Amino acid sequence: MARIAYVNGRYVPHREAAVHVEDRGYQFADGVYEVITVRAGRFVDAGPHLDRLDRSLGELRIAPPMDRPALRHVLREVRRRNRITDGIVYLQATRGVARRDHPFPAESETALVVTGSRRAPPNPGILETGVDAVSVPDNRWKRCDIKSVSLLPNILAKQTAREAGAYEAVFVDEEGFVTEGASTNVWIVTSGGELLTRELDHGILAGVTRGTVVKLAERLGLSFAERRFTIDEARRAREAFVTSATSFVTPVVRIDEAVIGNGRPGSTAHALFEVYARYMEQGDAAA
Repeated sequence: MARIAYVNGRYVPHREAAVHVEDRGYQFADGVYEVITVRAGRFVDAGPHLDRLDRSLGELRIAPPMDRPALRHVLREVRRRNRITDGIVYLQATRGVARRDHPFPAESETALVVTGSRRAPPNPGILETGVDAVSVPDNRWKRCDIKSVSLLPNILAKQTAREAGAYEAVFVDEEGFVTEGASTNVWIVTSGGELLTRELDHGILAGVTRGTVVKLAERLGLSFAERRFTIDEARRAREAFVTSATSFVTPVVRIDEAVIGNGRPGSTAHALFEVYARYMEQGDAAA
């Protein structure tokens, strides 16, 4: 079955989907995006994703492409037309088409592209093996809280991880503190059993999956705190894992040359993986 994309008001075959050469997303990375998981035919956390989209657009002073009900309709239609039971829907909004010039154009119409693809649901096998990660210097701009399409440092970090045979790259700031992964939020369980993830600030993205896992951790009664931790603390941790809409809850068993805990996914990651998998099955009834 041919894939279908939504491009600026039209549903078109994916292979024919295109934007203008002077779209500011292409020229300047002047845009934002979201990735929403589809599980069992329903969106997961669509509301928080669209809330974050609105925030990112507001921070960049880009007008919403349409109102919330209309956007939800487009998302559902892309999901339906691509027959996605398990997968993702990707949406990208840019400042639109204008003559190439750095300042905002006097007039512009927000451009919207939505695509969908099928992907496998979380694989419980990851709880047997875990993944490796490498640390890299955090050389990104100072507004990582905006989900901008400008991702070149993240791409280079992820490529470093791939070339090292690792799953993820962990950004480390100039003071030695972990910020986040190239495409994930980072968590550890200390030797004392406390679950940690970095507090929200301009240095990290407020991951929607991160927010859900915080609530699930509280529901499980886990000892939990949001604070900064160093890369050395992460290497000495009892457990480590990363979260995102596409990584779900993925245990990390090695960072650089340091083996995490006993080198196998731990009980906290197991528990959160299982409760998050059940949460995903519920989906969003309104989406």
